[in-house]
Amino acid sequence: MGFLLVGLAACDEPQTEQPEETVTPTEYLTPTPPPGIDLGSQARLLPLDFDDLPGWSEDRQTEALPALIRSCERLNTLPLERVMEPEALAMTAGDWREACGDLPASDAGVDTVRAYFESHFRPFAVVDEGGQSDGLFTGYYEAEVRASLVPLAEYDVPLYQPPQDRVTVDLSAFGADLPKQTLVGRVAQGRLVPYYSRAEINAGQLSGQGLELIWLDDPVDAFFLSVQGSGVATLPDGSELRLGYAASNGREFYAIGRALIESGELPRDSLSMQGIRDWLRANPDRASELMARNDRYIFFRIVNGEGPIGTQGVALTPRRSLAVDRSVIPLGAPLWLVVATPDESEPRGRLMVAQDTGSAIKGAVRGDFFFGSGEPALAEAGRMKATGKYWLLLPQAVAQRLSRPDS
Repeated sequence: MGFLLVGLAACDEPQTEQPEETVTPTEYLTPTPPPGIDLGSQARLLPLDFDDLPGWSEDRQTEALPALIRSCERLNTLPLERVMEPEALAMTAGDWREACGDLPASDAGVDTVRAYFESHFRPFAVVDEGGQSDGLFTGYYEAEVRASLVPLAEYDVPLYQPPQDRVTVDLSAFGADLPKQTLVGRVAQGRLVPYYSRAEINAGQLSGQGLELIWLDDPVDAFFLSVQGSGVATLPDGSELRLGYAASNGREFYAIGRALIESGELPRDSLSMQGIRDWLRANPDRASELMARNDRYIFFRIVNGEGPIGTQGVALTPRRSLAVDRSVIPLGAPLWLVVATPDESEPRGRLMVAQDTGSAIKGAVRGDFFFGSGEPALAEAGRMKATGKYWLLLPQAVAQRLSRPDS
């Protein structure tokens, strides 16, 4: 589940920070007319055909099949009547029954898999309220860190489990006129107040409560792990543990890269996760204060088995899982994404599956591309900042219902 530290899935619920900038429209296929399907104030869907998808016949859709299989396994556990986000689609888990029931075998050939998608789904172009189909796409990865299960001289940076005094409040439960928004806080003297900030937690506010999950050897690695939302920890004996997002303190995310740009420490046009990390390590006397500006803090858990785990609750697939804004894109849905990754000279189409979210991933056309684990993945995720567009693939049951005049 990233906004390139300016503004990494994981997405804290993966996310990376990216410089704020105007997205310049691309020149390939900008959907025009029909009025389409309204998804509220921020997005519309325009029904199209697979022939309209740039590069559809050139992708190896087989590489996205494992991701869809995992999503279907999750969808199959939900009650058939469960309404899925976004509510404007009125889509239920039952609407996926046929598509998930007819999944090709995991070793099926590309022609078989491509034909499966063409028969079970219909593509819809996604545009914002102004009809713009271009948006910003960033990247995130699963961090690798060194850690210990017990505090040692060289391992003195704790990561915490969710504290018991952390409470969540659904505002809409207190009145129909209140927004559907979840607040995170704690109760102090009978009042709900914001939960402790990163600076307060790093200063020891949670110490002595037995909440320490693991200890890292580098505060910068701990910060980036928090931004990415997941990681693999190598212990002193060489064994590994996978760490996953468990909860947050509910505070706003602050992109520290923005401060480095504004102060002239780093140039906007070459900002990357690697550059931010290098600056923090080269300036330890200033790094703590800068990292503390990001009030948002992530609590972790140990993940057994495959990972990292996205918001949908399934293991992510490198280069085929995408973090999205779930108020626009339903989790588990396939997407046809046209964008250029850092090592590509031109945008190209590829089949992705929406399986994650991120606090910085908001908007009708906005995504975070999962690159995988470790330094090789960071090398691409850290430089990913591109204009692209996507098409949402909806099950035929939903597509047919949306196409009816009275839908």
